[in-house]
Amino acid sequence: MTALNHSLNSVPRFNGQRPRVAVVGAGIVGLAHAWAAAKRGWEVILIERNRQAQGASIRNFGMVWPIGQEHGQLYRTAVESRGYWLELARETGLWARPCGALHLAYRDDELAVLDEFAQMAPAFDYDCRLIPPQEALKMSAAAKAEGLLAALWSPTEVCVDPREIIREMPSWLEQRWNVELRFDSPVEKVDRHGVALADGGRVAADRVVVAAGTDFRLLYPDLFAEANFRQCKLQMMRTPVQPRGWTLGPMLAGGLTLRHYEAFAECPSLPALKARVAAETPELDKYGIHVMASQNGLGEVVLGDSHEYDAEITPFDKRDIDELMLRELRRMIDLPDWTIEQRWHGIYPKSPGLIQYENQPEPNVEVVIASGGCGMTMSFGFAHRLWDRWDPLDARLRTTANGTVESPA
Repeated sequence: MTALNHSLNSVPRFNGQRPRVAVVGAGIVGLAHAWAAAKRGWEVILIERNRQAQGASIRNFGMVWPIGQEHGQLYRTAVESRGYWLELARETGLWARPCGALHLAYRDDELAVLDEFAQMAPAFDYDCRLIPPQEALKMSAAAKAEGLLAALWSPTEVCVDPREIIREMPSWLEQRWNVELRFDSPVEKVDRHGVALADGGRVAADRVVVAAGTDFRLLYPDLFAEANFRQCKLQMMRTPVQPRGWTLGPMLAGGLTLRHYEAFAECPSLPALKARVAAETPELDKYGIHVMASQNGLGEVVLGDSHEYDAEITPFDKRDIDELMLRELRRMIDLPDWTIEQRWHGIYPKSPGLIQYENQPEPNVEVVIASGGCGMTMSFGFAHRLWDRWDPLDARLRTTANGTVESPA
């Protein structure tokens, strides 16, 4: 790549003025777009209705999970996102651990699906392999040895801490990229010329990116209805810091997870696995339960999760769901300390068949919603791809860490 002698402020466009984008929402999608735009030389104003984003982004596992994404462009975008996460960690010092993931098989039908997937993986460019129990147990201090048939090892997954990211990344964007933060500033209306705030203020912008998660329906109720969005509620739990420096190893998923992620949809044995789960444990299907575990940089283990939709959703969490998740988790992992220190739920909009919802309700206004529950995994990659499309000049001109602009060779 050839470095050009231009600073961020001298990127030539729009009669010599830097274009301005207002990003509505400081969850992971909004943060991704603020970063992608700032790297391309845009003046960025990040607007958040709360003092800190409180939605789905801060309430998830913190799993950057390429292995779950459908092969093709979605998987490639997830891998690109992984690269951006590692870049962010290098630049900021924020915690990110490229620990990989193990899918553990304790039933014959789970092993069959994992074996089929491992055989298909090279053709679809997945980086994974089926490993014997002994190898999996060396990788993971948590995996139960009794009954373990095999595991699918994938090295591409990265664990981050959503609480740290949502708390710290806005300040880094402000300090490193001169992003203007307008927090505790509810948005009343969006139009092609900018954003009207509830306090009577206005932010003029050349482009507006609405990345407001479930709050999108407050700004665009008709679009929300047309997209057939469903509200999806997930219950999750967290242990205290595990004792004596104990570590989980790779992030862990069980056989139940195979029926949840699209990556495994083409495995011929998957329907039989789904039928067995439905016959033996219909309560798991009722609450959309599949079980996973990750460990953050503090040493806490995050456990989950479940899926309830629309009219089933209440403000109150169900003890039965937590107990079912713990029952299934105990079948595949051992923890030194199973104390549950925190319980919570998150709600995100889900649209059938969509990982990311995109719409342009009017010129210069883009609505972007993580609609498949994969915001942490996909948002950085999606944001950079969208900005390549929206701003063709900056598909060629890239800002570097020292503020210069580079052009691909």
